[in-house]
Amino acid sequence: MRGVGAMARTELVLALRRGEGLLVTMVIPLGILVFFATLDILPALGGKPVDFLAPGVIALAVISSAMVALGIATGFERQQGVLKRLGATPLGREGLFASKLLTVVVTLAVQIAAIALTALALGWRPSPTPAAAGIVALGACAFAGIGLSLAGRLRAETNLAAANGGFLVMLLLGGVVAPVERLPVALQTVARVLPAEPLATGLRAALGGGPIGSRVLWTLTAWAVAATLVAVRTFRWEP
Repeated sequence: MRGVGAMARTELVLALRRGEGLLVTMVIPLGILVFFATLDILPALGGKPVDFLAPGVIALAVISSAMVALGIATGFERQQGVLKRLGATPLGREGLFASKLLTVVVTLAVQIAAIALTALALGWRPSPTPAAAGIVALGACAFAGIGLSLAGRLRAETNLAAANGGFLVMLLLGGVVAPVERLPVALQTVARVLPAEPLATGLRAALGGGPIGSRVLWTLTAWAVAATLVAVRTFRWEP
């Protein structure tokens, strides 16, 4: 466990040095929250904009850390042969991936704390339930699986484009800044099949003190299980 912790600290230091990673994980989510919560440009949502935005931005933070940052970094490490060399050390492949997942957990904790504090300053007053942690965990598993599936099969440059493209799709179709119901009917169907919308919807329910629908739980669970299995079965350690 000491080796996993040491590797996780190294991963965190490297993450802080990646400007593009910090842009996706911290600057963009916080920028979206502050921009849309302070300017009266959103359609009427039946309450303060921050009440709708804060859970959606937390969902976006999960996507940025678990899929984009993890996937892109792992893809370049695989192409450069770093994963192969680290996997042969006493840390082993299991320890290496455990350290990466621990890095995601720590990064998410920092992101959620920063988003929550900013939202509270903007007038957000949540009524969180313990289910919120479970929704975040399911979402993190789903998007980490997607990120590692891409990183383990695609060339680093292709993976970079796919991860960033996926982030944009999830932002637009995930109900982050506006309800999915405002999309065209065909896009609503697509959005509800993707994991971002149930993640954002589940967080709104859990952080608002309301019940979480079975569709949200089943969709997130299916994505978490399927994406993890695909990542485990298809990941390649060598370029």
